[in-house]
Amino acid sequence: MNNAESSTAASGHAWFKSSHSGTEGGDCVEFAAATAVVHVRDSKAVAGPVVTVSRQAWAGFVERRV
Repeated sequence: MNNAESSTAASGHAWFKSSHSGTEGGDCVEFAAATAVVHVRDSKAVAGPVVTVSRQAWAGFVERRV
């Protein structure tokens, strides 16, 4: 995982809001899938930091439902 990556490195990707994000502008997580990694950011801070994880790690994360 690389949580120090700048948002400019992932700015050319299509971002998708999580289906679990609130509709009232509260908890909003967006992701952008690249070839080998997935970028994750707070939709309220698009210029802020981007967390980058492997596709395998992302698949394991979204697989776990509470």
